[in-house]
Amino acid sequence: MFEKPKNIDTAFRQIRLFTLIIIMGSFLFAGYTLFQSQRLTTSLQQKVYVLANGKVLEALLTDRRENLQVEAKNHISVFHQHFFTLDPDEKVIQANTTKALYLADLSAKRQYDNFKESNYYSNIISGNISQEIQTDSVQVDLSKEPYYFRYYGRQILTRTGSIVTRLLITEGNLRSVSRSEHNPHGFLIENWKTLENQDIHIQTR
Repeated sequence: MFEKPKNIDTAFRQIRLFTLIIIMGSFLFAGYTLFQSQRLTTSLQQKVYVLANGKVLEALLTDRRENLQVEAKNHISVFHQHFFTLDPDEKVIQANTTKALYLADLSAKRQYDNFKESNYYSNIISGNISQEIQTDSVQVDLSKEPYYFRYYGRQILTRTGSIVTRLLITEGNLRSVSRSEHNPHGFLIENWKTLENQDIHIQTR
């Protein structure tokens, strides 16, 4: 008579233990499933698909801080490429300088106006001079914004009778702005000025 209640109590304990194990297992499984789904969602959100020339290309989305140095240096290089790459063609000069002025503030516009007033562009056209620039290095200090930079490059002026290589050193600051079609890196060059611009080599053609 006493064995029956004892068996019922033992069975109840076993059922309770089994139920607790099932519940804990369910919670663990639900937590693991949630964790994996969040990982999958994060992974999918970092993938961007770009349509280029009718082809779908996969790109990875990253935090801007990871590429800040690269983007800043490229922005500065592209600006100098547009501003100083000139051919004896008024439309080419206008097109290149317009692209450059989207990337900088009034300090670049003032330099452009000074070149124009001193007949710099007219002399390039009349003298059939082609000018290109080669970037040697770009230094950017990202410790605080606006970011200070210094650009080192060489201007190569191809004239009818000679090729002149000039050393070009400029400096300025970078301020973050909204990205746009004309300014894909989202930077604006401020307080831009030329520190040095002198002939270092002249080659007779």
